[in-house]
Formats: sequence, structure tokens, C-alpha cells
Amino acid sequence: MAYLGKDVVGIMSYSRAKDTMTGDGSTTTLTLSRDPGTQNNVEIYMDGVLQTPGVEYTLSGKVVTFTTAPETGLNVVALSGTETEILEPADNSVVASHLVGGLSLTDAKITGLSSSKLTGTLPALDGSALTNMSGGIDVTSASDPASNTNPAGGLGTTWVNTTSGNMYVCTDATADANVWFNVGGGTGNVVPFQFQGTLNGYTFGSNVLNDSDIVDKFSLTTDGNAANVATLSVKRLDPAEAKSSTHGYAAGGWDGSTFSNIIDKFTFASDNDATDHGDITVARYYASGNSSSTHGYMSGGHGSSPSLSAVIDKWSTSSNSNATFVGNLTAARHHTSAQNSETHGYTSSGGNAPYHVHGKIVDRFAFASDDNAEDHGDLISGMNQTAGQSSETHGYVSGGYENASNYDSIVKFAFASMTVAVDHGDLSAGVRYNFSGSSSTTHGYNMGGQLSNAGQTVNIIDKFLMASNANATDVGDLSTNKCQTGSTQN
Repeated sequence: MAYLGKDVVGIMSYSRAKDTMTGDGSTTTLTLSRDPGTQNNVEIYMDGVLQTPGVEYTLSGKVVTFTTAPETGLNVVALSGTETEILEPADNSVVASHLVGGLSLTDAKITGLSSSKLTGTLPALDGSALTNMSGGIDVTSASDPASNTNPAGGLGTTWVNTTSGNMYVCTDATADANVWFNVGGGTGNVVPFQFQGTLNGYTFGSNVLNDSDIVDKFSLTTDGNAANVATLSVKRLDPAEAKSSTHGYAAGGWDGSTFSNIIDKFTFASDNDATDHGDITVARYYASGNSSSTHGYMSGGHGSSPSLSAVIDKWSTSSNSNATFVGNLTAARHHTSAQNSETHGYTSSGGNAPYHVHGKIVDRFAFASDDNAEDHGDLISGMNQTAGQSSETHGYVSGGYENASNYDSIVKFAFASMTVAVDHGDLSAGVRYNFSGSSSTTHGYNMGGQLSNAGQTVNIIDKFLMASNANATDVGDLSTNKCQTGSTQN
């Protein structure tokens, strides 16, 4: 008998999928348009009569299999899903009223959230609830980092000094040559020690005893004249020079009547007068000075007993202290000039008898251990009263005096191998001696000195390019004419 009443599909099709077929007496399967998940989630009607799941039909995936093929002409309707269990809601069918209040969504349910959705006023977050977040500061310490800190985090490591409040970031993690850039409210970066200067050159002491305590400063970045910015603690001529990252040093000298054993230091950060740092082991002058990252050195010179010295002294630059004896040059001599590599100090030229017997020896001694110097090579000819400069790879010897002859040449020798020096160029003002030299990262500088004509003293500052053979050019003047000075740079 035909079904009497309302259309079953009209009553029960809400949120369900409808699939139909007409029996042919042989077909036993019906493929649904969705997977109900279970046979109890699909209702089968044959001419309006509900069939029993598991008895008149079974389900596998989307395929309904009938126990008996529907008779020919029989209308079969399948409704998948129920009003309370919807496996796949229709598009745009879920509204806010269908969601449970206080719903928690897991990570798996939130993927690919675009930052464009995070607009407007966002609520504050409780930082204590955040996980897997970097603290932002890698190291906190009561002191500053050092150039040999070698942070495990490498480039980008951050460091806060809890004493001063200064904050640093590592911008160069080269082993034992770190660079720490100050990014806090303080000033001053932490950089590895470098003998060459990047800011200023200095001269101090003089043969003009009334002015022999003057400290002159000139720029290494722009050409110009020097200015008197400070005074030494004691007037004297021909002190040896040294430097740390923060101070310049003047060691020994002659005050017009006695040999000095004083080590003075003056600060690079401000133009203040020098203060007493300590004493050298033997009072003398006409010596040369070198610098490592931790110590200043003074070698050779002229004193009272014996008159010529081979002594190599060193003193700590970290605190006021006296020098100690650490070795000897290969020969006693004075009127030398100094050159500096990262690992060694060099003492070149000089007289091995009072004034007029001159040597061409280049000695070197290691900073890493206390020992005597060794012969590193020779200059082109014997000379003394020269000026010295240094690049990272070469030492330079400028001008000089030999018997009655003066030099206008600039020669250089390699730090890497023992060899005879070669010609590099000429001074700007002709022959010159009894002067001092400074070094920037690109140029060598010669300051003051005496000319050949009756020992005339000059105030010339000239510079030469170190990267290739080149003559010096006049770039400025000292505050007064002077010779027999010490010099350094920062």
C-alpha cells in the first residue's frame, strides 16, 4: 500500500544529506554523497517504510549494501546524519548561538593565523604565562665584557653590566678579538687592543726644556695642526712611549741635569695632565717604547752606568706599578725607534757608541714571554735618531742621522719574516732626524725633528700612506718647534 502522510524527506532532511535510487530488482548497493561514519547515522526508506540498520542494510564508508535488492520501481531514499550529530556543517551554517561559552581551542584547531587578524586594541598578556620566550639578555655581570670573552652565543650575544648599567651586544666574535658595542645609556665600546690609532696622535717632551712638559694632540682623521692639551708631571726630553687602550705613557727621559726613571700616564678620554704611574728599573733616555694589550715596554737608551743600555723593561698598564726587567736587546744602544706588531715589540736602528757609530739592526722580542730580543733583520744602512711607525704587517723607519749625513727616506720591513728593509718613500721636508712617529690604521706620521742645516728644529707634521710606496706630505704643525719627543696614538 502507498505511504499516507507527510513527505518523510520534508520532515527529516534538516541538516542531512539526501540520496535516492529506484529499485531494479538486482542492484543491492547505494553510494551516498557523504560518509555518515556509522550505519546508525543513515536512515533508509523504501516507499516511505523505514528500514532496520544492520538487518535490511549495512554500511561501509559511503556504500550502503541492501540485504535484498529493492524491487523494480521501489523508491529508495537515504538520509545521512541526524539533527544532533552533524559530521560536516553546511557552509555559513554555524552561528555564535551554537558555540559553547568559555570554549577552549587547542593548537591543532588554530593554524595559519594571519597577523592582519590581530588588529585593534589587544588585551595585555601576563608574561608569567608565556613559555619558550628568550629573556632578551644573555649575560648579566658586575663587570664589562672583554675582547677575549668569546661568548658561547657568538654574534648578537647581549651583556648587561649590573654595576654601571651599561649594555653591550657582540658585533664581532673573532676569538680573543671580540668587539662589544655599547647600546645602553653609557659610552665606550669594548674592542681588542690595537697599537695603531683611529682618533688622535700625541707628542710629549721636547729639547726645549722650558716647554718639555707639553703634550700635543692632533687628529688622525682630518689634516690639521696640533694643540697643547696637557702637561707631563716632570719636564724632560726624549722619553720613551707606550700606550694602552685608555692611556698614553712617557717613560724615562732627561730633565737637563739628571736621567729620569719616571713613568707618566695621561688619559685619552679627556685632556688632563699626566700623573705618575711608576718607575723604570734604570733611569735613562734616548730609548724606545712598545705596547702590548696589557703592558708597556721600554728598551735600550742612554744612562749614567753603563752609558748605553740593552735593558728591556715592562710595566702593567692595568694599575699603577713599577717596571720590571724582562730581558736584553742583542746589543746595547740608544737613539732607537720602535715598531709594534700584535705579538712582538721591535727596536730598530740606534747608536752602539755615543752618538756617531750607528747600527742597522732590527731586534724583536715576544710579548707572550719574558726573554731576550732576537735579531730580526737589517735596515738598508746604519742610522739613529729615527722615527718609527707600524701597520698590521710592517714596521717603518723614517729619516735619521749617520755621522754627518741625514736621511730623508722612509724604509719598511715585514713583521712576518726576517729580511732586509726596503725603500718606501721620502719625507716631505727633506732630511730630518731626532723626531718621533705615530701610526693610524692607514698612515704613518712624523712630528717635529731637526733639519740638516745647523740642527734647525721644526714643527712639521707629515704623513705617508702605508698600503703602498708613497712619499710623505705636510699636513699640519705642532704647537711649537721641537725635537727629541716621545709619541703615541689612540
